[in-house]
Amino acid sequence: MSRIAIALLWLLHFLPLGALAALGNALGALAFRLARKRRHVTLVNLGKCFPAISAAERERLARAHFRAVTRAFLEHAILWWAPRDRIERLVRLEGLEHLRALGNAPMILLVPHFVGLDAGGTRLACEIDAVSMYARQKDRYVEALLHHGRSRFGDQLLVSRQDGIRAVLRPVREGRPLYYLPDMDYGRRGALFVPFFGVAAATMPGLSRIAAATGARVLPIVTRMLPGGAGYVATIEAPWRDFPSDDVEADTRRMNAYIERKVLEMPEQYYWVHKRFKTRPEGEPGFYA
Repeated sequence: MSRIAIALLWLLHFLPLGALAALGNALGALAFRLARKRRHVTLVNLGKCFPAISAAERERLARAHFRAVTRAFLEHAILWWAPRDRIERLVRLEGLEHLRALGNAPMILLVPHFVGLDAGGTRLACEIDAVSMYARQKDRYVEALLHHGRSRFGDQLLVSRQDGIRAVLRPVREGRPLYYLPDMDYGRRGALFVPFFGVAAATMPGLSRIAAATGARVLPIVTRMLPGGAGYVATIEAPWRDFPSDDVEADTRRMNAYIERKVLEMPEQYYWVHKRFKTRPEGEPGFYA
């Protein structure tokens, strides 16, 4: 992203949310037509996860997803540059009492990849100091922008994914909640193949292992994008019971099953443009050719 593009995005934060949402929906409809590779990835993912629905219904869902993901991208302008009180109006935070009840005990916030996850993370940063992981960017301006956006409130600790899971263990033990996004395909190394909508998906078992290593409780947080200019709702759920177990694979299956249930509540808002099934078990052909 060039400095000119960043400047244009900055200008968008002056727009009212309704206008920004309308612009995002319009550009998302255009992106569905023009972004052929990501459209293909999305339709393949939907075909694998929802084989029982018609091709026409999958296309309708894919179009809705492109509108949602584009709108969420543009609304980062508010998250990255708007004042705190506007963000507090943009994102309604529910369930904070579940987090507060644990005090300074170790905890992991399980954050599935819905389009509103950054909105929820920014709103939560107005309340707590957390630790999160990020992937280093090739573009230094994008790197600086992401760092700015995710650390502008409170005392947020950002750890590079390249530094590995060990880099977050100490902050979690010391009482920093971990804002943890485990449901992407990061390759074969360290992954387990567990079902996601019945399809073997390379899934990192870090949720179970970090919880076991730190004694952390797991609280899911899911952020829903609301229609039009109504903003978002970020909901923190009660801590999971009996987690982790002594079976890492069973724990990872439990995590994926939980994400499946949430996807079914708002399927257009899950991050389908990602190649979730890129890594295949040995001998199995790829899906995205």
